[in-house]
Amino acid sequence: MGIIDKNLLPTAADIEAAAKRLFGIAVRTPLVNFPVLDERLGARVFLKVETLQRTGSFKFRGAYNKVSSIPPERRAAGVVAYSSGNHAQGVAAAAKLLGMPATIVMPADAPKAKRNRTLALGAEVVPYDRDAGEDRAAIAGKIVKERSATLVPPYDDPLIIAGQGTIGVEIVEDLAKLGLKPDIVVVGASGGGLAAGISLGVKSRVPDAIMFTAEPEDFDDTLRSFKSGHREANAKVSGSICDALMSNTPGEWTFPITQALIGQGITASDADVARAVRYAFEELKLVVEPGGAIGLAALLAGKLDGRCDMRGKVVVAILSGGNVDVDMFAKLIAS
Repeated sequence: MGIIDKNLLPTAADIEAAAKRLFGIAVRTPLVNFPVLDERLGARVFLKVETLQRTGSFKFRGAYNKVSSIPPERRAAGVVAYSSGNHAQGVAAAAKLLGMPATIVMPADAPKAKRNRTLALGAEVVPYDRDAGEDRAAIAGKIVKERSATLVPPYDDPLIIAGQGTIGVEIVEDLAKLGLKPDIVVVGASGGGLAAGISLGVKSRVPDAIMFTAEPEDFDDTLRSFKSGHREANAKVSGSICDALMSNTPGEWTFPITQALIGQGITASDADVARAVRYAFEELKLVVEPGGAIGLAALLAGKLDGRCDMRGKVVVAILSGGNVDVDMFAKLIAS
């Protein structure tokens, strides 16, 4: 694609437009405070529970914002996406609501629950082998060309970013109702659509909010990109329980935003994430998938210690998804 023209990057106004499209369709998910978590972390901690969003993750927001923007005369050709599961379900659900066919290019090792739910929403699933080096974008591009369909990227698109940004706006608005504002926000990062959108939504209203991305250890391309100043890539394409966070490098559209508005990150190990999934279940009574728990995992593991003083601050983390296989979930909460 080349260098992105910064004048074309999404803005707070684009997020406001997305909020209007999503009103009454996407769930305005709760921002919940848990005294037990406050006591453990010494802060006023709020969790944005996107596990309760349509299709069980934040991805529906960006997907619907993108798909609903397709002109009526182009909708019959359908949409194509590539995803390990959450974006797949978001696109499939959005297409179904709008009466459009959807085709999803999905890794063959994607969690069965995510694949089955995507199929149940009426989408066609085309598998590929990521460990063998098959290029999901190339496969999707071929289908788009053959069918004259519209590509719905998982994160690297202004409309996708703006849709996810509605989460940031809701966080600020809901805290304001309590007479509060976010001091620290921790958001999971893979390709960066969620982090870019939320940082736009939050910083446009609370410029002094401090933000961190959270990533799995050994898949910290965003953190390394912040440090080097350019987009780094991961050495591996799989190998973490956080299957939703396996994008190889930050997006061309997302990185300029996260670099400017966030610029710092933390990581959590698979063991940290497993403990967070169990903690959410046992203490908070919430079901969260590993990738969706990365921010909570980093907080519980003390990854902000020495980086940022949380004591007495208003801290927000996003529980970005709850689509976890039953067998995996049982293993994690029993560990």
